[in-house]
Amino acid sequence: MTALNTSAPLRVAIVGAGPAGIYAGNILANAVAARAGGSAADDTGVAETGAARADSGAVEIDLFESLPAPYGLIRYGVAPDHPRIKGIVNSLHEMLDAPFDRSLSLSKGRDRSDGDRRTIRFLGNIEVGRDVSLDELQARYHAVVLATGAIRDAALRIPGVDLPGSYGAADFVSWFDGHPDVPRSWPLVDEQVAVIGNGNVALDVARILAKLPENLRSTEVPDNVLAGLEASAVTDVHVFGRRGPADIKFTPIELRELGEVAGVDIIVDDADFAGVDPAAAPNNQLKVMLRTLNAWRDRPENRGESTGATRRLHLHFWHAPVEIAGSDRVESVRFERTAPAEDGSVSGTGEFVEYPITGVYRAVGYFGSPIVDAPFDAQRGVVPNEAGRVDGVPGLYATGWIKRGPVGLIGHTKSDATETIANLLEDAEAGRLVAPAETADVRELLAEREVEVTTWDGWLELDAHERALGAAHAHTRERVKVVPREEQVEISRSGALTR
Repeated sequence: MTALNTSAPLRVAIVGAGPAGIYAGNILANAVAARAGGSAADDTGVAETGAARADSGAVEIDLFESLPAPYGLIRYGVAPDHPRIKGIVNSLHEMLDAPFDRSLSLSKGRDRSDGDRRTIRFLGNIEVGRDVSLDELQARYHAVVLATGAIRDAALRIPGVDLPGSYGAADFVSWFDGHPDVPRSWPLVDEQVAVIGNGNVALDVARILAKLPENLRSTEVPDNVLAGLEASAVTDVHVFGRRGPADIKFTPIELRELGEVAGVDIIVDDADFAGVDPAAAPNNQLKVMLRTLNAWRDRPENRGESTGATRRLHLHFWHAPVEIAGSDRVESVRFERTAPAEDGSVSGTGEFVEYPITGVYRAVGYFGSPIVDAPFDAQRGVVPNEAGRVDGVPGLYATGWIKRGPVGLIGHTKSDATETIANLLEDAEAGRLVAPAETADVRELLAEREVEVTTWDGWLELDAHERALGAAHAHTRERVKVVPREEQVEISRSGALTR
């Protein structure tokens, strides 16, 4: 066992370079520095600048990512027409770009070369469980933190869900965000499509399906995606929720953006709003959203007036899906109308309706994926843990959605990481962490296996390349994403290796 304040730095591996993993690394570095008297971190452990510091030299953090680039769902899980995400990316960039003080004493085997000079060392294009095992990480680090998130679609258990024409929202989001591991094309052949779900992902999917492609040209949507959207046959997008307007899981900004999509009518049914009073909403956020929805009821398209719009987005409340019907592919979707129950849930009314919809997008939530050799709760889609300590595995921790499930926003991710890192440091100070049996840098092992590792300098090279593509594009934009994995790796490694 080892305690935190020894001559050798605390070595921590974090698996997953999305917000959860980056926040965990930043909070850890700041907390260690603060305990050594070298940081101006606040009580959350996050420095005011957002950038990690480790002035004490008492911690070394390696951030492993299966993709060649960092940022996880911020890069590959958020619609490209969300400019506010840039602020989050800028903050995460600061954390990963924070320089390491060369005067600090380091452990044997960890040589910080010119291409390895950040407090948090980013190691991309590495699949834990394939390129390196969890056991091999545990042999090289005092602690391993799992921050792999939740990237699969939660199951919608109704008949017909596997028919051709029925899609998981997560797959569609990955496609329009240019994820390197999904097909380059998408079959947008249906005029009438349904999005099942009443959360922000459902709204993102519905908005991208309904939005006129010319209004996406200034975003970072990849060219293959833009071409697919320009050829889309979609005219009507129907969003279905089991509950009523007062139970939506959107955020006000997502809802407002939906109503501002040019050339798209927003259709709502007055009957769905019976008994809904914005003034009676339990919080201001819901009050704002209900007022927005109420205002839409008075839009020209809901008064029977023609607007000239070529596409329509229909919001249906009190609809529970019961069957996706069709012989060889989706031909219709059947719903049972619902109503509020006394216990606050909803119950079926026995009234069934069927819509001639031929494309279905299931947006009922995300679900975690198991990490090879780590405990996993297959029912909840999480790594079983107690306040971030993984059950039955000393030195193994979890943070983010793989810890708590796919709920909450960025603020929850920060508080989540704070709790996990506090417990990791408590274990370190109490001498409950096992000292690494292997002192050699993990990159030696990866080099032996010929893993094409990407680094932070490599990401800076890829980032600059994508920005240059955007500046030279026919539709000038901030960046054009490089989609193929092999191309990302080649650009990252060729540029970084010449530095």
